[in-house]
Amino acid sequence: MSAAAASLRSTPAPSAPPPQLPSPFPSRAALALEQRSMAELEKVFLRAVTPEVDQLIGWEFRGINRFPIDLIPRVTGIKKFLKGFFRTEADKTMGYNVAIELNALDGRWRMKPDDAAPRRFGYYAVDAVDPTSRDNKYLHALLLDYSKGGNKRFDVSNPIRDYIVQVAPDNPDLYLGKAYYAVGPLRVMSNFFILERHRRGFTDYATR
Repeated sequence: MSAAAASLRSTPAPSAPPPQLPSPFPSRAALALEQRSMAELEKVFLRAVTPEVDQLIGWEFRGINRFPIDLIPRVTGIKKFLKGFFRTEADKTMGYNVAIELNALDGRWRMKPDDAAPRRFGYYAVDAVDPTSRDNKYLHALLLDYSKGGNKRFDVSNPIRDYIVQVAPDNPDLYLGKAYYAVGPLRVMSNFFILERHRRGFTDYATR
């Protein structure tokens, strides 16, 4: 073996740069979505694309609720929230919610009771929308079904059905959701919500 070849072999490969983590603050794009009317958000939702599940797993996302009457989420303390996604040992994609302290909308997301040990609740299953099922309103979305999240029998979140879409094909960090509440066979639309990538979640399945 030549000296040059030996030198090449002994030279360690350059280490990959550390992954760039998202900003702790909402982007202008997310805040602009929150300012849109319900009719405008519906148009954005219909033009959006189907999210890739692997882009969600292992991550937590800042959430902003957008109700027809914006006073409702502010008074009830649910204007800001957090959603996380993970994969179970049975290879099912699941998710959860975390309550957030209510502060300025462009401020930090401070989890309850604290960032190091947030209380996770409102679990849901994540699936493609089945066109033959009752919850099949948006076939280009992913469905977050709280009735399949393993919550307690009388958990108030069980009737929630969320549809989420990716707002733009070239931005896997920003999503728009539309929430419905199941009342028997009826599905009552509740609100839109914005999701934006925030930080790595509590599993080791993050690949982005």
